[in-house]
Amino acid sequence: MATNFLVHEKIWFDKFKYDDAERRFYEQMNGPVAGASCQSSGPGTSSGPGGDHSELLVRIAGLEAENQSLKGVVRDLQQAVSKLEARLSVLEKSAPTHRATAPQTQHVSPMRQVEPPSKKVAPADEDDDDDIDLFGSDEEEDKEALKLREERLRQYAEKKAKKPALVAKSSLLLDVKPWDDETNMAQLEACVRSIQLDGLAWGGSKLVPVGYGIRKLQIQCVVEDDKVGTDLLEEEITKFEEHVQSVDIAAFNKI
Repeated sequence: MATNFLVHEKIWFDKFKYDDAERRFYEQMNGPVAGASCQSSGPGTSSGPGGDHSELLVRIAGLEAENQSLKGVVRDLQQAVSKLEARLSVLEKSAPTHRATAPQTQHVSPMRQVEPPSKKVAPADEDDDDDIDLFGSDEEEDKEALKLREERLRQYAEKKAKKPALVAKSSLLLDVKPWDDETNMAQLEACVRSIQLDGLAWGGSKLVPVGYGIRKLQIQCVVEDDKVGTDLLEEEITKFEEHVQSVDIAAFNKI
């Protein structure tokens, strides 16, 4: 009867087996230290609360030691700052005296230094008076150089004047057209060549057919540009109205 009653009850008879298995699992996962801590945290141990309290005490002691060292450092810094302030106050008090005395030395020293050069200037002036001849010789050399330069310029101008000046000339090819095919071209050419001007020289000529039996006179001449212009030449040729209808410049070249 008793065994049947226990069968229906929910009692964990082999709980210790599961506890051992769990402990071994954590030991394998976290190492032996974790396992020891697990064992110490188990039932029947009395070192848990006491260990935590001791760790807190150790940490508090370390913080107090650090606090004391920091207080010492702060104290040293305060002393250094106070020393610097004292030095600055001393320098500020002594600075006005230096500023007051400095201008006096600056005013006195230039006066003393200026006097010796003024005494030495007189001998230098005397030496300059003795050496006036040197400056006079330089002026004489400048005058000689100026005369030589003027002489050379005059000789160059004379040589340039003796050289013949270049005369600008041009070569013209004129087309002289008659009125019709009945115009006597020989008389027309004679009229053109009868024009004589200073700077004009006639050259070769020929008759060139134009059309419908009409021929034009193509004549060459050389003119000096400064003496004979193309307008003047055309005006002189067109004066022969009986034979000349018009004059054109077929070619114009500079010589």
